[in-house]
Amino acid sequence: MKIAVMGYGTVGSGVVEVFLKNHDSIIKRCGQPELDLKYILDIRDFPDDPNADKFVKDFNVILNDDEVKIVVETMGGLHPAFEFVSSCLKAGKSVVSSNKELVATKGYELLSLAEQNNVNFLFEASVGGGVPIIRPITQCLAANEIDEIAGILNGTTNFILTKMIEESMSFDDALKLAQDNGYAEKDPTADIEGFDACRKICILASLCFGKHVYPDEIHTEGITKITLADVEYVNSYNAVIKLLGRACRVSDSQICAMVSPCIVKSFSQLGNVHDVFNAILVRGDAIGDVVFYGKGAGKLPTASAVVADVIDCAKHANRKKIFGWGDSEPGYIYDYLQMENALYIRASAQDKALALEKAAEQFGEITVLYRRNAPHDEFAFVTDTDKEGVLREKLAKLDMITPLSIIRVTDY
Repeated sequence: MKIAVMGYGTVGSGVVEVFLKNHDSIIKRCGQPELDLKYILDIRDFPDDPNADKFVKDFNVILNDDEVKIVVETMGGLHPAFEFVSSCLKAGKSVVSSNKELVATKGYELLSLAEQNNVNFLFEASVGGGVPIIRPITQCLAANEIDEIAGILNGTTNFILTKMIEESMSFDDALKLAQDNGYAEKDPTADIEGFDACRKICILASLCFGKHVYPDEIHTEGITKITLADVEYVNSYNAVIKLLGRACRVSDSQICAMVSPCIVKSFSQLGNVHDVFNAILVRGDAIGDVVFYGKGAGKLPTASAVVADVIDCAKHANRKKIFGWGDSEPGYIYDYLQMENALYIRASAQDKALALEKAAEQFGEITVLYRRNAPHDEFAFVTDTDKEGVLREKLAKLDMITPLSIIRVTDY
């Protein structure tokens, strides 16, 4: 049995490295007499690479080779990844992908193609990098009805927030440090605006609740509006700010999902996740809360998850794993403004004491927060729990208050 790798960037080169380094033990675990790397697809030249003889630039070489039974896609992006992967599945080749954008956008379609052609489409590395989460949900937690899943799904934003929390570093300086350390891309938009986390929670929500969730259906906020003032106020609440992807069951026919900065208690399971580490909390009706923790990115951790899927595909040669989800339906995604939570509100007003008094009248019980050297007209408080839309309507009625920051408060 032969495999091919499409894309020789950070993850693809890591896959080749792990596969060749641990080849003998991989053979023993996969149940095949042989499993060898035959092709590496990339438009670039790598003349000095030890595997230079395996490089091809024409996808059709892989597609038309009947010896190739497993194809690894680490190209990233939607196109031409979607066309290549779908063609491989139609040709009876199993595919392993680390491409979160591909799975989040085209997952149902590709899983359906795999089903029709009795092959497998696996993507453990698309969510947590080296952190195992997809296989545990589908196998270890299969006896549970999963009620909720929430996680720190992006290491770059968690690194930035950690620096702001622990070292009082500004957002801009923390972002630059993340870029200098190789955690953030030159264009960090996908990370800091929450798009990366959105794709990941779409995959997890689809898996947990059984119907495809598309990224454009999910309310998504990033961390660019978080300031050191917010960090300080939240610290007085014995809490920290984290970018969370969340999804929960509302009813048998609806779920709610979103990505946004959230306030979590400092010493909670998610509040204690620092730097580039990720953590995913799963709430099941039988198991309760389970947390999966580790580095969510990196060459070898991600490659480890990809190669594990390759082994799984080899074990299930000529048979389909029971794995996947159904198509979405109209009205499946519940309006997040109808969900209940508390809100942290930082605001300004000419008369701060009167503004807090009016806020208490409007919201009922509020918790006033403090920070050192706050401007004389600035204040912050946490509301009681209510539907978010109701809380925002109440805030809009306080015309003497100018909101500066609004962050959801969670029970994690």
